Amino acid sequence: MLNFIFESDFHEMLETLFPPPPAEGAIAPPVLSEVRRASRFRRAFPGRAADRARCRFVRVPGGAPAVPWETRRMPQPRLLLVITGDDFGYCSRRNQGIVDCFLAGGISNVSLLVNGSAAKEAADLAKRHEIPIGLHANLSEGTPVCHILQKSSSLTDHRGFFHGKMGFRQSLERGQLCMKQVEMELRAQVKRFVELTGHLPNHMDGHQHVHVLPEVRDVFAQVMSDHRIRFTRVPVEPGLHSCQWLPEHLHTFYAQVEKDALDSMAVFRQNGIRWPDVYLGLTTMGQNMSVPHLQRALRLALAAGQMGEPSSGACVTAELMVHPGYPSHPQEGGCGEGPDDFSQSLERQHELSVLSDPSMAALLSQEKVQLCAFKDL
Repeated sequence: MLNFIFESDFHEMLETLFPPPPAEGAIAPPVLSEVRRASRFRRAFPGRAADRARCRFVRVPGGAPAVPWETRRMPQPRLLLVITGDDFGYCSRRNQGIVDCFLAGGISNVSLLVNGSAAKEAADLAKRHEIPIGLHANLSEGTPVCHILQKSSSLTDHRGFFHGKMGFRQSLERGQLCMKQVEMELRAQVKRFVELTGHLPNHMDGHQHVHVLPEVRDVFAQVMSDHRIRFTRVPVEPGLHSCQWLPEHLHTFYAQVEKDALDSMAVFRQNGIRWPDVYLGLTTMGQNMSVPHLQRALRLALAAGQMGEPSSGACVTAELMVHPGYPSHPQEGGCGEGPDDFSQSLERQHELSVLSDPSMAALLSQEKVQLCAFKDL
């Protein structure tokens, strides 16, 4: 149910967000940043995060503070969009960037790496800011959560680390991975998620798309079904093959991800697992993220979703995968073996800037896109 703000509440909100000036001679309180004002607004007016995410903070001429101008649902949206910030828990800087992006209205959902070095901090931040959170199951980077597998496992190399994005796939192709150990690790990660957050994940997907790989997808679906986790990610993106700015090696890798994802649909469906009508994010990652590219993606999502039978009646649903944040410092963070180049890249901050920019909010409004979280679908 939406929160309606009555006049008395509105004045209380203004006093909460913007305290009156101090009496003469008194020490003035520190000025709150827009992000902190947004956080204070959340605490003052609790409710569904998806409803609060619809608030837009606008700055009036003359540098006056930003104030929320809308708390209602968008009338007749064409697209319900989950924007998921992946890799929450990777390090403190990534965590802070993801939180700032959420508070600025740039994302509506996060996905937690429970073996990340800052996973507990991330879970605490999600609780504090009421950020909808799911599990980013990790079988390819860092160290296992399952204590038994930390000693010896087909999932790890001689140093005790997972085999990596491509190494995991190569080991799978060679038949070197034990699916029972995959199951043990996935169940351990779900358990750790519950320990950190106090609840089951709203959704569960795989770091570096490992959850759609052959054999792994069957185990993944069974674990999700056993825990009654309803939603996952199926990375099949409209417009991928016609995208002109992706280099050949990424086209090749993404084409294989897409094939694996298509093959995983029947397995997920048999286990009662759902996913949004459309997936986005491969063509708009890192330096390729821009408002024009996002507009292209959203329009392709609408066209693709309307060709089928939308899962939410007349409204198409979609997930946009993003990786915002402040770049990791060398030797700080990661999942057990330090931060990788991806997390240290300035592209993480570029994504944060694009998603938080007012032009992004304008685009969503123009295209009649309503932000939501998996738990709202």
